[in-house]
Amino acid sequence: MELYQSVVMGIIQGLGEFLPISSSAHLILVPNLLKWPDFGQTFDVSLHLGTLVSVAVYFRQDIIALLKGFIDSIKTRSLNSFEAKLCWYIIIATIPGAAAGKMFEDVIEENVRNSPNIIAMLLMVMGFVLIAADHYGRKLLTIKDITFKSSFIIGLAQALALIPGFSRSGITITAGLFSGLKNDAAARFSFLLSMPIIFGAALLKGVKIMKTGIGDVSAFNFSVGIITSAIVGYAAISFLLSYVQTRSYKIFAVYRFLFGAFVIAWSFLKK
Repeated sequence: MELYQSVVMGIIQGLGEFLPISSSAHLILVPNLLKWPDFGQTFDVSLHLGTLVSVAVYFRQDIIALLKGFIDSIKTRSLNSFEAKLCWYIIIATIPGAAAGKMFEDVIEENVRNSPNIIAMLLMVMGFVLIAADHYGRKLLTIKDITFKSSFIIGLAQALALIPGFSRSGITITAGLFSGLKNDAAARFSFLLSMPIIFGAALLKGVKIMKTGIGDVSAFNFSVGIITSAIVGYAAISFLLSYVQTRSYKIFAVYRFLFGAFVIAWSFLKK
């Protein structure tokens, strides 16, 4: 891996993790289009460490409040505050994705990761779903209106993010919009929900890296990719939360259509 490739991949991860365009799809498709080697899932997951740092830094005050609420709920055995409820809702919503990852990660890896056209089609399909959610979602509820039911539905949707092309942020934001959340509330809950699932995946891969090493990627390029994804991820969070205050998600759906169509067209033209 060249240094510039590490930077590019870090930028892709930073943007794709939080904008509803699918980081996993881009981490597969962009190297494929540019005829770069496959840097492997270990490097992909390491880039998630950067975006974990970015979301943790951006929402540091929220995290402190959530942890205090969680501790208080344990002590009092009750949910007396919004923060306590939200923390438990995030835990509940994380379970389906974690379970799906444990059961289906290898199957998806074998059948989808090496199929650029399938990933491109999924990008486009999810674009239609995002437009539908953006159009039909009631957008009346704030993050304080999230319930056990809506958080669990969003968690079930997050399980689909294992499939490259769906997008973790895209599918959770979509589920949030269909549940009646406002644009910014759907994005905020999606970002908070990303932390435990990213942390879990990074932890599992970290254990594997300790046993097998980081492969052909140098430690320096590894670090550059992580730092880049952290910086770009922070900027992406800030941008999206500001953007959707006054605008819809349609521009991201349009991008998904265009990029997906381009990948499919390119695959036919190069034959």
